[in-house]
Amino acid sequence: MLDMTPPELNDQYYMAYALNLAKRGLWTTDPNPRVGCVIVQEGEIVGEGWHQVAGEPHAEIYALQMAKEKAKDATCYITLEPCCHQGRTPPCTDTLIKAGLSRVVVAMMDPNPLVFRKGIEQLSKAGIMVNTGILSHDAEQLNPGYLMRMRHKRPYIRSKLGMSLDGRTAMASGESKWITSQDARRDVQCLRARSSAIMTGAGTVLADDPQMTVREAELPCELEPAKSIKQPLRVVIDTHLSTPAEARMLTLPGETVIFTASDSTSAKVILEKAGARVIHLPNREREVDLPALCQLLAEEYEVNELLMETGATLSGAMLRAGLIDEMKIYMAPILMGNKTRGLFDLPNIESLEQQVPLDIVDIRAVGRDWRITAKPIYT
Repeated sequence: MLDMTPPELNDQYYMAYALNLAKRGLWTTDPNPRVGCVIVQEGEIVGEGWHQVAGEPHAEIYALQMAKEKAKDATCYITLEPCCHQGRTPPCTDTLIKAGLSRVVVAMMDPNPLVFRKGIEQLSKAGIMVNTGILSHDAEQLNPGYLMRMRHKRPYIRSKLGMSLDGRTAMASGESKWITSQDARRDVQCLRARSSAIMTGAGTVLADDPQMTVREAELPCELEPAKSIKQPLRVVIDTHLSTPAEARMLTLPGETVIFTASDSTSAKVILEKAGARVIHLPNREREVDLPALCQLLAEEYEVNELLMETGATLSGAMLRAGLIDEMKIYMAPILMGNKTRGLFDLPNIESLEQQVPLDIVDIRAVGRDWRITAKPIYT
């Protein structure tokens, strides 16, 4: 039977399929981007794959291994421009060319300067027809951190906040366990799992002694077989180096980095003996230089997505610096009253003209709570 479906709709269908494959690497590809690939021969999917773990084969290689000789004269759908340089794995463009594909459809260009447009050019010079821009917006949404790091040399930063219906995050004493439900806390594990790093402040460390780890047993989704999650980098903002050497996070798998404005050598030595790395990074006000911190995390630690789990002081400082890209606010159906703490410390707001506008992009129920996704509108 003759297929009368317009070619552009076929392209969207197969690219959507590739994007769904890419999502299967949501928790495990870091610091690489999440990428999916589908190979189609005469309307039949003959190969598919997704990038699973950094250092292992890319999505295109898995798809070509499945397609084998059926890849010749086929169309290949890739969610991100294929790499054309030697990294921990060989260039994918070389393998695509050798496979004898007739056409490659790419959702979006890779902003990595080692790849940008070069992968497309190599395929075109080899005689392969290349189309780009199919479901590009969806492809962008899949890798916000990788794209932010490549384009702006800093991570994509999410602020996770739990609050009552009247906008309170903790009692005056600092007590905050637990405002939100177990369902919300399980949902947060998914945010942690997709993040390169989790950031908190010294106040939270002193009050809660948090673990700041991904607890796989609490994840609501099933993991791919034999693919374990790398623990995110733990980042502590500790202006005066008050983090105790007995902090629980220092005894757990993974790395902890403490950023400080203190030049106390003795405190630094104690914390480094306990397992932390201490970085002196003050600004002119003798506080931690937050923009410089974000750049360092991107360039030295390859942090794509940074999850903030902090109190009002650090949250407010990051917001005032224009460094929060997205807020995940879990709102519990409770009231906590006036003698409690708010979401952000924003002392300079004295009139409605100084308000911080937000773009609400999603609201959905998570158990008995509501999860609000909002993006600050910086002017």
